[in-house]
Amino acid sequence: MLSTLFESVYSEFSFTSYLICTAASLLLGFILALVQKRSSRSSDGFLTTLILLPAVVQTVLMLVNGNVGTGIAVAGAFGLVKYRSAPCKDEELVVIFVAVAIGLATSTGYLGVAALFTLIVALLLFVLPHLGSISSKVSRRQLKVTVPENLNYEEAFSSIFDQFTSAHQLVSVKTTNMGSLLRLTYDIDMLNTGNAQAMINELRIRNSNLDISLGLYPEEGENA
Repeated sequence: MLSTLFESVYSEFSFTSYLICTAASLLLGFILALVQKRSSRSSDGFLTTLILLPAVVQTVLMLVNGNVGTGIAVAGAFGLVKYRSAPCKDEELVVIFVAVAIGLATSTGYLGVAALFTLIVALLLFVLPHLGSISSKVSRRQLKVTVPENLNYEEAFSSIFDQFTSAHQLVSVKTTNMGSLLRLTYDIDMLNTGNAQAMINELRIRNSNLDISLGLYPEEGENA
């Protein structure tokens, strides 16, 4: 009885089978988007993409239906999409592949496999972040510090970083205020996120109390 849940729901393409598979794709895509929203900070556009992507992949594959020439053309079209897309975070890229995998499963009618796979991924998306926070207090952050142009920034903050971070890297230097100030962007791994305020206070002493920004990596809604 259980094995029947993992069999294909159709043997040949029909309007009814297409509606069933599309409904399953949209439902599983919605569940995936809901889990992603609860477990990570993502834009509304990305969540909408997760809802629709399984149905899009499923429809394309059902229309191709073994036609090699059409399949190659579709693969080329999908390959061009990356040149029109903004870079995304690693975890978002993984979730996109999950959405594609759901579409692959539903396109062949294996709705039970698609549902089970979605359930497994949903559990992992909830559990893995908590396991990471228990096993280690290290947390990746993006730090932006404004300093006077005459400050030796390469050495000014080294002792502070040694105290509050396990690793740090200067990724960009940008002039601002007509060149009189520099805006430094660092990727840092904090030893303890609870010490963020103490670290900022130390930085303010070194940078003449100019602007300091400490946010998630990468910082949401702001370009370097």
